Amino acid sequence: MIRMEKRSRLAPSDVMNKAVALFGPGGLDLEVKDRAECCARFEGGGGYVFIQAGEGKNGKGSEVQVEGREWDYHIRQFLTSI
Repeated sequence: MIRMEKRSRLAPSDVMNKAVALFGPGGLDLEVKDRAECCARFEGGGGYVFIQAGEGKNGKGSEVQVEGREWDYHIRQFLTSI
């Protein structure tokens, strides 16, 4: 299992859109189990990915937390891309 955090210059909504594009249909094709403005949960391939994005300090960017199992490589790629 992996848990990572990152500050991003992107708004939380942009982070979530990128997460769905990478992990969801049309990307790695994990099933979107839950999605809201702040978070999304994906399942498939014997594992899962859970992403949360909240407003960053001073209202700029976002604070992103990711937890997952079996998708460590892709989680690291995602965090690098945001």
